Amino acid sequence: MNILVYALRRVVYIFFLIIGVSLIVFFITHTVPADPVVANLSQRNMSNPKMVAEFREKWGLDKPVYVQYFTYLGNLLRGDMGVSIRTQRPVLDDLKQSFPATLELAVFSMIIAVAFGMTFGVISAIRRNSLCDHAVRAVSVVGVSVPSFWFGLMMLLIFYAQLGWAPGPGRISPLFSPPPHATGLYVIDALLAGDMPLFWDALRHLFLPGIVLGSYTMGLITRTTRSGLLEVLSTDYIRTAHAKGLNERRVILKHALGNAIIPVITVIGLGFGNLLGGMVVVETVFAWQGIGRYAFQAAGNLDFPSIVGVAILVAVCYAFINLVIDIAYRIVDPRVR
Repeated sequence: MNILVYALRRVVYIFFLIIGVSLIVFFITHTVPADPVVANLSQRNMSNPKMVAEFREKWGLDKPVYVQYFTYLGNLLRGDMGVSIRTQRPVLDDLKQSFPATLELAVFSMIIAVAFGMTFGVISAIRRNSLCDHAVRAVSVVGVSVPSFWFGLMMLLIFYAQLGWAPGPGRISPLFSPPPHATGLYVIDALLAGDMPLFWDALRHLFLPGIVLGSYTMGLITRTTRSGLLEVLSTDYIRTAHAKGLNERRVILKHALGNAIIPVITVIGLGFGNLLGGMVVVETVFAWQGIGRYAFQAAGNLDFPSIVGVAILVAVCYAFINLVIDIAYRIVDPRVR
């Protein structure tokens, strides 16, 4: 099947995915045993029945849940995700403002995870059962096992509070102002504006949260690369390449790693999706104004439109990432083509 036709079919599926996700998340959030009125009105206003009634009428909470959903779905099909109860702004505008921060951190974290994960995996496979192999496997296990909130707090305590090597929480230091908006990614926007001090400051702020987020995915990539490469190195064609006297480095990088990387692509794609959708803890610890922190604040206020909007955005990101993974399979593996 032509790649373009395949991609178009998957894009059509995403449309039905959005409807399904909106249906599930909408009904789950509305069945939570909590009242948005209590979460958003003061105690004084709660004692005023008129204000309570006006609040419920304004946000459609006085209607049955199925009526609320069909109203929301009709607006969603027109590109309207509703208005946030907490910020009083359109949810779509809030997501446009928050998503670039999450995307910037996710991309930086994935670069760290892929670079170190694949390097460690190759080294571990080549030096199987050596001291280096045991050390690399220990690092990967720690990366997968350590809770993100604890790791983030320890990184801030050691490298920011005690040693002073890293900047504090946030995307930039208080001395700087955000760069002119072009992409929403501070590092890119600072480069486009030619502001190198701001560029280096924004880049330095990425390191601690990037390492914390990337550690889990790095551990998975390390273990997957190691196991895949060990399996390939035991095949006949690799033994034949060695018997022909080919250079060890060439055998590993050109012949073995190409076949071993196929399951790694899956881990990378799923890891990137997890980074985009699972940043609540890390963004809260590092005061990072992204989707994760926005979702956390929306959940605290029972902000239903924002919660559903974040869920739809994450689902769409996962769908597109899976599409990219499938296309990458066709490029890397001739058997899929």
